[in-house]
Amino acid sequence: MILVVNGRLITRDPSMPFIEKGAVAIDGRLIADLGESAVLEPRYPDAERIDARGRIVMPGFINTHMHYYSTFARGMNLGGKSATTFGEILSGLWWRLDKELSLEDVYYSAIGPMIDGIHSGVTSVIDHHASPFAVRGSLFRIAEAAELLGIRSNLCYEVSDRDGPEITGAGIAENMDFAKHCASKNDDMLRSLFGMHAQMTVSEKTMKQCIEAAASCGIGFHIHAAEGIEDQIDAVSKYGMRVIERLHTYGLLSEKSLAVHCVHITKGETDLLKESNVAVIHNPQSNMGNAVGLSPVLTMLGEGILVGLGTDGYSSDMTESLKTSAILHKHGAGIPSVAWAEPHHMLFENNKTIMERFIKGKLGALKKDHYADIIIVDYKPPTPLNENTINSHILFGFSGRHVDTTIINGRLIMEERILKNIDEEALFAHSRELAQKLWRRI
Repeated sequence: MILVVNGRLITRDPSMPFIEKGAVAIDGRLIADLGESAVLEPRYPDAERIDARGRIVMPGFINTHMHYYSTFARGMNLGGKSATTFGEILSGLWWRLDKELSLEDVYYSAIGPMIDGIHSGVTSVIDHHASPFAVRGSLFRIAEAAELLGIRSNLCYEVSDRDGPEITGAGIAENMDFAKHCASKNDDMLRSLFGMHAQMTVSEKTMKQCIEAAASCGIGFHIHAAEGIEDQIDAVSKYGMRVIERLHTYGLLSEKSLAVHCVHITKGETDLLKESNVAVIHNPQSNMGNAVGLSPVLTMLGEGILVGLGTDGYSSDMTESLKTSAILHKHGAGIPSVAWAEPHHMLFENNKTIMERFIKGKLGALKKDHYADIIIVDYKPPTPLNENTINSHILFGFSGRHVDTTIINGRLIMEERILKNIDEEALFAHSRELAQKLWRRI
């Protein structure tokens, strides 16, 4: 048993949101008890003791949309004409990068942001992968990295038609094989969805094959939807339907699935999202960086749609996504008082709800019988910290780099910013070597 003591507990449990001098007892993978340190310390005298020394103790962050494979683009200079549209970003950068990834590259592309995420207090990630000339076995290599580092993961492969029918078939098979593997393990540390790229790269034939394959595995979809205007133009011109209408027609939208981005959508499409109970994932930094537009997140939340928060590979630090979401929607609305509660609700409430749709257990709160995914944050509040000021401190004071201890599934993964039994320097050194080789191939 582990006992974290002397912490300022931000529980994310509405019945007891804050404990000034609190403690959390961890028994195996679960939280067994929490309360005042003075009460819990005598109760568990033989527990391994972690002294928070007045620092913040809170649930780990959940990232509901990530692209580990994008890592090797960091610092890469492709030269040539600068992209002026989202389509040019896809064809000129991402579709050139993903074609060059080997299975070893896939593994190390995941290692880097997983380590960054743990350093930033991220304990659970839903990832969306692509490596069209190294498809088979790619999800299993990412899973190996996740097991090494101890991060809770949900993985899928991005099926599309852009590289030919053989690779399309390999992507479908990889999703199916990995889903069966996860089902056999039956472990909430590793789950799967069925991945597809944007509909502008998915034909009718492939869509039907994916639906049949996912149904046979009993899993939902993780798909980009209406991120760029190109996706809507393609759907209307080819199928006479808008993106969300097409997904709804095929039955892809449900509580089992994720519709990522949803930037260019109409009121009618918003109604379909609500009707289907699908989760929508907002990625504010990526949307701004790709200049694709402003997702109507405040409208969707107002309609009761479950909207979560991701990073889309732009960062591994969920506090960056939180902060960007808050200022982006104020700027978009031209009203400084909006988007105060919503970003926190997406990150701390909706991401928890979304992740729990795909696992059997509970997480995202310091609460008895929830998974022990816990972080200690070295943040010293310059103004009073209590249940009424928590969100303000997180928004304006926290960053991922304040995290110094990360516990996942009851296992101490990082303590005082040092990962346990992991040679970070060696892993990053080999990652740099592989990245340089990949850059030379492009």
